[in-house]
Amino acid sequence: MPGEFEIIEWIRSKVASCNAGFVQLGIGDDCSVINQPNDKRKWLITTDMLLDGRHFQLQSGLHSPEQVGRKAMGVNISDIAAMAGTPVAAFVSVALPKSNTKEIAQLLTEGIKAEAEKFDIVLAGGDTNVWDGPLVINITLIGLEPLGGAVLRSGAIPGDCIFVSGPLGGSYPSGRHMKPTPRIKLAQDLKSRLGDKLHAMIDISDGLAGDLRHILKESNGVGANLITNQIPIHPDIQFHVSENTAHMDQEVAIEHALCDGEDFELCFCVAPDSVTNLPNGLFHVGHITTEPGIRLVGSDGVAKPWTRGGFDHIGHD
Repeated sequence: MPGEFEIIEWIRSKVASCNAGFVQLGIGDDCSVINQPNDKRKWLITTDMLLDGRHFQLQSGLHSPEQVGRKAMGVNISDIAAMAGTPVAAFVSVALPKSNTKEIAQLLTEGIKAEAEKFDIVLAGGDTNVWDGPLVINITLIGLEPLGGAVLRSGAIPGDCIFVSGPLGGSYPSGRHMKPTPRIKLAQDLKSRLGDKLHAMIDISDGLAGDLRHILKESNGVGANLITNQIPIHPDIQFHVSENTAHMDQEVAIEHALCDGEDFELCFCVAPDSVTNLPNGLFHVGHITTEPGIRLVGSDGVAKPWTRGGFDHIGHD
């Protein structure tokens, strides 16, 4: 089994040629050194831990180390997108299994590096351990807020139009949950076009219903009416259909779109007078209301309460 320092040196050799940007000092010392931006923008910091058997299936052979690396980086980049920021530097900590340690470490790094390079992210540090358990990976990502300030969850107001950036549902059975496509460019475009009329935003990692509730809670307990026939349903929900079922009815399809999670699209709230400034290809799914809670509005115009949330990392079996 290779030593810790051998693995670290191999990783360092793979990332040393990256464009430093704000990173003055990366892997190789006790700490990294990150330069302050000249325009006084603040740093955004996010972190996500992924576990074998929970967020990916490496031991079973279903997923490869490269796929795990890409996902681990992608979910963090999606968090930066949710605030319309620019990702800058990543810090990767792993607990590697004792079996096939070097191969897993190298392939995992290749996956992380490939995803990071799409967004000019520097791998600036981290920590490496080996243990008897399965792979655990945690990435902390630092990004810069946009000019004018980060887009928060807490700015939605009654009358706002609710949009999502793409179709939802079916990410797990299709395997799409392992291939997040962070909406960095779209988020930055929205901020540029709308400015302070972009009131609130979140990335959809735990399902539209669950993540929209975060916006509602943080925005002084407002509510939302979602228009059932305007919620975009991803074709991947067909992977939920059993061999004995010819098709999925609309009610079940909507439930998957609201609750499946790990779509990594954006959900955002826009002042109604700015909707015409939005780019094409987005989906208007509802409105913010003064009445708390989420309701689904059917084709008959009747609003029915929707009490289910999205994926719960602690409550989910």
